[in-house]
Amino acid sequence: MLDNSDASRPAHAPADHPPVKREKVGILLANLGTPDATDYWSMRRYLGEFLSDKRVIDYASWKWQPILQLIVLTKRPFSSGAAYRTIWNNEADESPLMTITKDQTAKIGDALKERYGDDVVVDFCMRYGNPSTESKVKELIAQGCHRILFFPLYPHYAGATSATANDQFFRALMAEKWQPVARIVPPYFEEPAYIDALAQSVRRVYDGMAQEPDMLICSYHGLPERYLHEGDPYHCQCQKTTRLLKERLGWDNSRIKTTFQSKFGPEEWLQPYTVEEVARLAKAGTKRIAVCAPAFSADCIETLEEINEEIRESFEHAGGESFTYIPCLNDDAAHIDALTGVIETNLKGWLD
Repeated sequence: MLDNSDASRPAHAPADHPPVKREKVGILLANLGTPDATDYWSMRRYLGEFLSDKRVIDYASWKWQPILQLIVLTKRPFSSGAAYRTIWNNEADESPLMTITKDQTAKIGDALKERYGDDVVVDFCMRYGNPSTESKVKELIAQGCHRILFFPLYPHYAGATSATANDQFFRALMAEKWQPVARIVPPYFEEPAYIDALAQSVRRVYDGMAQEPDMLICSYHGLPERYLHEGDPYHCQCQKTTRLLKERLGWDNSRIKTTFQSKFGPEEWLQPYTVEEVARLAKAGTKRIAVCAPAFSADCIETLEEINEEIRESFEHAGGESFTYIPCLNDDAAHIDALTGVIETNLKGWLD
């Protein structure tokens, strides 16, 4: 039921005019998504939506959909479900990505309410799965949000992440009779506060170790190399984040390296591949490494399972002795401050 406690009849309106909600600004955070559960059908629904997105896999439908429906979605839900079960938040019965996104939303909401009071409403949606972008847009409008700032929680722009999140937001707006005014938050891969938060997270882990790692691997989610040549800026933005992090830490090139993970399908993806590079380093005599994931705003299956299990195993089997995973920034105070600062910059002209 719609709460009309802050609704009133507009000034100079006739007595029978229905109450109108006080105008607010909605901030809608968007992350990738998560299955509702780890069983076969929950995983199949989630993977089917994700892998049917033309921004993610742009092969012709006549070629890709038979492979997806008859082969990939027959087998992959079992293996993906097993991987999710190793990291699942059993207490809350949800994925870590869901738990962390809720925490981020709550803390950002508190920070913005302290500055703007009740003029802002902060919520989150998922590109795939629940809560859907469409449902959250409708909820914000129902709460009186005539303006919505949409914030894809990806530091770096990629067609397969930021753009598809934006697409879904625009599709949600298309369904509305009275569309709110909308803004999109641009990528923040070079934002000083974000780089500072990354550097603090690395320094905090290093300061707690008896012996520092020989190399920090900045592992970014991969994309087909073809996307780079077709104009996607993701690769360049990732490289710049690593360079800025290196400079912020006061290091030289020998202590930090950019790699890419999560290769899928037969194409060549952005290289070097993390899983292969850590093994190469171990064989070449690098015995101590740390790995961070600057492209992920929250820990998820690709970090907690792929990096901290599969990639760790690749390094150790090749002779590596010490593997340290540095968690994503998640709801760390410096990260919340950085994200809140990005939001405040993009609210200028609406709320100052």
